[in-house]
Amino acid sequence: MEKVQHSEKLRQALLRAQKSEITEHHIYASLGEAVRGSGNSKILKTIAMDEKRHYEFWKQHTGQDVKPSRWKVFRFYWIARIFGLTFGIKLMEQGEGKAHENYMHLALEIPGASTIAEEEDAHEKMLIEMIEEERLNYMGSVVLGLNDALVELTGALAGLTFALQDTRLIALTGIAASFSMSASEYLSTKSEDSGKNALTSSVYTGIAYIFTVFFLILPYLLVSHYMVCLALTLLIAIAIIFLFNYYISVAKDLSFKKRFTEMAVISLGVAGISFGVGYLIRTFIGIDV
Repeated sequence: MEKVQHSEKLRQALLRAQKSEITEHHIYASLGEAVRGSGNSKILKTIAMDEKRHYEFWKQHTGQDVKPSRWKVFRFYWIARIFGLTFGIKLMEQGEGKAHENYMHLALEIPGASTIAEEEDAHEKMLIEMIEEERLNYMGSVVLGLNDALVELTGALAGLTFALQDTRLIALTGIAASFSMSASEYLSTKSEDSGKNALTSSVYTGIAYIFTVFFLILPYLLVSHYMVCLALTLLIAIAIIFLFNYYISVAKDLSFKKRFTEMAVISLGVAGISFGVGYLIRTFIGIDV
């Protein structure tokens, strides 16, 4: 097809749009092949075909082929494979957040560009929401494990830090708790008629709890000064809260700021109160280890 003549500025904008479409085509196509045999594969391949069709539309106006960004294909393919399809795809789409606005701007000079913008904004979002992932279905169990570990353990460690002032002894107090949480969630989920598999739910809770406990206790196993250990534990707690809520906010389109602030305030608040109780116990009751 004969290339349509455009200004150089418009042509560069079209080439950027074209490169974006072919890059996302390769990402979705690669993921579709990776999860072959599942319903998600069909959805991903449908989106890949849409992206290729959009690429061909822009190519009509540039008259040339454009290569995809290999680094972006590699990066988002593995992010999606490691952290989940929904997280990887929505993280990528966040980076393309201005695409709809740019396409609508191009529509002022390119007939049909508004249709591409609408498909990018509505049709693809609808298809992405159809993707099913077990890890997201059981995210409530992960929340339970994290909340219990963060709130209970940071509070306990803060209180025991001043009361006992023995890093090894303090570390032992958090280890036993991680083994009871899975059984607790199993019984809780089994008593609910929620449709979730109770054993799977307990596994997700247990894994989240054990990993959180491990990282919170780690400073007490590596550092000798108990106050330094407490400071490091609180920093690790904040980092865990940040990473988890960032993941959830992207994967489930929830407010990051609200959830992060709520969990951080509760965890640090309980830790502060527990530290005060530990101080009072050591000062007025005279516990000394």
